[in-house]
Amino acid sequence: MAYIYNDVSRTFSEYLLIPNLTTERCIPDKVDLSTPVVKFKKGEECELKLNVPIASAIMQSVSNDTLAIALARSGGISFIYGSQSIESQVEMVKKVKKYKSGFVISDSNLRVDNSLKDVLELKNRMGHSTVAVTEDGTSTGKLLGIITSRDYRVSRTSLEKKVGDFMTPFSKLIVGNLGISLSEANDIIWENKLNCLPIVDKDQKLHYFVFRKDYDEHKQNPYELLDKNKRLVIGAGINTRDYAERVPALVEGGVDILCIDSSDGFSVWQKNTIEYVKNNFEGMKIGGGNVVDKEGFLYLAEAGADFVKVGIGGGSICITREQKGIGRGQATAIIEVAKARDEYFEKTGIYIPICSDGGTVHDYHIVLALAMGADFVMMGRYFARFDESPTKKVKRGNSYVKEYWGEGSNRARNWQRYDLGESNSLKFEEGVDSYVPYAGKLKDNLDVTLSKVKSTMSSCGSASIPELQKTARITLVSSVSIMEGGAHDVILKENDY
Repeated sequence: MAYIYNDVSRTFSEYLLIPNLTTERCIPDKVDLSTPVVKFKKGEECELKLNVPIASAIMQSVSNDTLAIALARSGGISFIYGSQSIESQVEMVKKVKKYKSGFVISDSNLRVDNSLKDVLELKNRMGHSTVAVTEDGTSTGKLLGIITSRDYRVSRTSLEKKVGDFMTPFSKLIVGNLGISLSEANDIIWENKLNCLPIVDKDQKLHYFVFRKDYDEHKQNPYELLDKNKRLVIGAGINTRDYAERVPALVEGGVDILCIDSSDGFSVWQKNTIEYVKNNFEGMKIGGGNVVDKEGFLYLAEAGADFVKVGIGGGSICITREQKGIGRGQATAIIEVAKARDEYFEKTGIYIPICSDGGTVHDYHIVLALAMGADFVMMGRYFARFDESPTKKVKRGNSYVKEYWGEGSNRARNWQRYDLGESNSLKFEEGVDSYVPYAGKLKDNLDVTLSKVKSTMSSCGSASIPELQKTARITLVSSVSIMEGGAHDVILKENDY
């Protein structure tokens, strides 16, 4: 007879936090959001910590190199999506590892035979006013010139006019040589009253831009997540089929940590993958998942996982529960797995962090996940809305949106049948193809989210995540009290200014 759980499977929105005494010790400015990512022994320091408890999901529409750079600069971590060729995934990892704070890889590039119309379309799509003109139109081609808003007047310039006719040519540019320090680059910018400085190699190939505006921005990123060589930390998603080819290439590319990407991690294939990594790449960290109960956690813990992802079917674009009837309410799953993690720590002296993946709708859900035992959260929809995500920004009606699709959708799987072999060719989708409201830059939005998280933790009387997990008080709420928590019984003013 099947085993039937009598407890209700609950979501984050069914809970609220009860305030604890707030003192000077735990005001928002003093709240520490650092958290372990990989397992460590009792009494020892964790080898890899996040400065903020946030990770971006392993998804085509979320975690590419540009988003990974932006998130690492803010203290979190991205896992570059694995549903692409090994070569392209490794290249993304390399771009993140090669990134130097203040040295920006150009993502707005054209050729001399492009037109002003192309410039305006690129500016509208990317939001950047500085465009590099290279021989082949790529970010690493031979630099022939640059275009800024001072190089043209839309009202007096034909849209068909070629870029080569109005750009500022290379001969008139002040440039920096590859290898220059950020301090030296900024000195050149200030001495010559420049807005940007192209960095080129001896063959005139473009490598970076250094922008005047980034001087202050650099000081505004005190939580940058860096490795021992002062490079940004980056993760990568892998699957349980081509890992023997993919993992060596990713390790060679400089990846810091791996994570198996699967909607169901309680499988022998995950065990095999984890053991392969541990047996062949000493020191390489790897996470497993996703699981929703004690048994799944313990299986991956014994297999050697450095962290475990929790959550099945709770993502905004995930339809696993609808299609297969598999899953569990995210809050219930986190509570059970966290309890299993703590029992495992007491028994073995090894602490294995858990990641809450899915079900995070509101910013306060992050605090609930942490209070219930998660060490960090992974989000997809949240990050898909930002400039730095890899998807297109399009206009629908009077609003801008960005494309967002699940890894279980046909769109994601069709890159090369994704992770499916001939014997496992699924005939149905476990994800949808959708849009999310465009929200602007990652840092601007994440700063607001982290401010809310710190403020909530302060109200809970907690100055750190471990303290929150020990002292938080959580209450179930009714559907009526949920309605009471929002604006009600008033006529809201329309925002018409």
